[in-house]
Amino acid sequence: MSDMTNGIETNKALGPKMPPEVAQRLQKALADKGSAYKPRTRHQQAGVPLYTNRLILETSPYLLQHAHNPVNWFPWSPEAFQVAAADAKPVFLSIGYSTCHWCHVMEEESFEDEEIAAHLNQNYVCIKVDREERPDVDAVYMSAVQNLTGGGGWPMSVWLTPQREPFFGGTYFPPRDGVRGARRGFLSVLSELADTFANQPNEVAKAAQALVAAVKLDMEGGNPSGDVPSSGDVPSRKAIDDTVAFYKRAFDPVHGGLRRAPKFPSHMPVRLLLRHHQRTADPQTLHMAVHTLEKMAAGGMYDQIGGGFHRYSTDAQWLVPHFEKMLYDNALLVVAYAEAFQATGRPALARVMAEVLDYVQREMTSPNGGFYSATDADSEGEEGTFFVWSHQEIATILGDEASAFCAHYGITPQGNFEGKNIPSVKQPSEELCTRFASARAKLYEARSKRVPPGRDDKILAAWNGLMISAMAVGGHVLNESKYIAGAARAARFVLNNLKPGDRMIRSHNAGRGENVGFLEDQAFVTAGLLDLFEATGEAQWLREALKLAEATQTHFADEMQGGWFMVPHDGEALLARERPTHDGAEPSGTSVAIMNALRLATLTDDPRWQSVAKRGLVSVRKAIETSGMSVTEALLALDRYWDKPKQIAVVWPVGAQMGAEPLLQVLRTTFVAHRALVAGDVETLTTLSQQVPFVSEKACDDGKAWAYVCEQGRCGLPTSDPAVLKSQLA
Repeated sequence: MSDMTNGIETNKALGPKMPPEVAQRLQKALADKGSAYKPRTRHQQAGVPLYTNRLILETSPYLLQHAHNPVNWFPWSPEAFQVAAADAKPVFLSIGYSTCHWCHVMEEESFEDEEIAAHLNQNYVCIKVDREERPDVDAVYMSAVQNLTGGGGWPMSVWLTPQREPFFGGTYFPPRDGVRGARRGFLSVLSELADTFANQPNEVAKAAQALVAAVKLDMEGGNPSGDVPSSGDVPSRKAIDDTVAFYKRAFDPVHGGLRRAPKFPSHMPVRLLLRHHQRTADPQTLHMAVHTLEKMAAGGMYDQIGGGFHRYSTDAQWLVPHFEKMLYDNALLVVAYAEAFQATGRPALARVMAEVLDYVQREMTSPNGGFYSATDADSEGEEGTFFVWSHQEIATILGDEASAFCAHYGITPQGNFEGKNIPSVKQPSEELCTRFASARAKLYEARSKRVPPGRDDKILAAWNGLMISAMAVGGHVLNESKYIAGAARAARFVLNNLKPGDRMIRSHNAGRGENVGFLEDQAFVTAGLLDLFEATGEAQWLREALKLAEATQTHFADEMQGGWFMVPHDGEALLARERPTHDGAEPSGTSVAIMNALRLATLTDDPRWQSVAKRGLVSVRKAIETSGMSVTEALLALDRYWDKPKQIAVVWPVGAQMGAEPLLQVLRTTFVAHRALVAGDVETLTTLSQQVPFVSEKACDDGKAWAYVCEQGRCGLPTSDPAVLKSQLA
């Protein structure tokens, strides 16, 4: 029988008895949750969990999801590896994130299973990691799994020695032999590997040695000689043209994106295509970009009722999504839609941009202004339940409107997803979209009464940086102050709560900041502050961006080979120290840091930033020239490097901004791929002139607002005529 006190299980059948001092800490943490606390486990009596492990002490929503599994989980910590070494046990490392569907499946099937938990507790030291809080740990062991299996994903399952060396790994494992057609289930794999670790130490050591070597080669890469890159090694624009040529061959002319399923938004680099079109006037690249955006927004991957994009489409038509929503996807897509709107003027693109930002402000913004991370795909134990509709439900809610609404949004009695309907639009029409606004509001209200998907409410510095950019860019393009205000509020929160010194920490939740910040935290927040500066002209944002960029050089730069490390120089030493190269669903910290340096070079006329960018581009030259599809964000920076970015200043008399509105509207609605923008009254520009030399002595004569368009400090004639400004920007 068990000895259970306030949910702290010491059942010997499940593993060794927990040390008393640890049990006391867990009891206190559980008691502090209060009477309203609902433990997330099937193992409970009268609302009291039967099991509680060390994850109850953490703030990560993902780790807290597992705090009442019968598995004796540790967080990633020295304590866990010390216990493993003392007990001569292997480590089982499980990595996932809170909105991961298959993570939930493996939890329910295996980690909530008492027999499997007992085997884990008796034979392993078990560690849970939130990949979003510890991307450095995730990257190291994902590299091991990919080298071992040829693929990767989450949940990630890795077997380690007490010295943190991987010797086996995979992703999701069904619980037992035969389940989901598996020849060997998780329990069998656990048993075999525990036996191998105990009885074949030489085989384990050999496997670990090979995997560690592969991880180091994969992650550290770089210039084997260690020489400082030479000045002539920046790749040419041919790499961009070659990459665009690949996308032309792989483009899906019917549905947009790539000819494949599933379809991810990041697989078609819309912003790169827009820049290629602007540089070459190639109509095909503009069509590819805009067609992809329009098809995504018409499909079920876009939440037609509440706004915001789901993670990806499981089919080639953008119809059936994986229903989780990620903050970073929506942030990156807003900027893409903003640029496409500037390039084409199509109202649908502006509408989608506004709807996404409204969704984020309504559902993904904390009371303190920071942005939450994600929402789950599942609710009520099923994926997509919250988002799908029966034909009868809509008929009941909308009444006489239902027939026309259903025709426009593809709602049928038979449904398009497991007997239900995911709203999507076959023939987009802005007129009909406007007509059905009230109907969508009624459905949104009805949907809000359903059990919602879980929300990951941790606030990540990097992802907040991306959404600060989206709010600032979207607010500027749409001339909507509420979005710019949202960006500023989030920026203040991030700087006040996730920047205790000169650099970022990673995450904030439950009133606590957690984990050292990574390169992407530095770079993405810097980019957000630069976008906020250009949207507002407020000097504080540029000052903070410069401070963060300087700290990035101090703490992350690779002085030997150029570029940057993922972890700071004083960060935790893992098996390998990654120099991020490849862009995925999110851009790499390296790609964004290069672009930041180029933007600062344009703004400040400081050649040091151009040199920093140059060394960064050299550091990823191999990837750019051999695998351009994997570094499309770095290609944006490469395109800017070879261009002559425009330096644009708009100045007006104090108190007379309305007179500048015609000029500002030109800037809002014109796509200029590479530029620095400063707009403000005479006093503002005078104050900024020390940091931004190109605004020096920019006057506004005759009480009018004037626009100046410059390149490398050489300016054309100032103008107060919007048509002339438009032609100067062309």
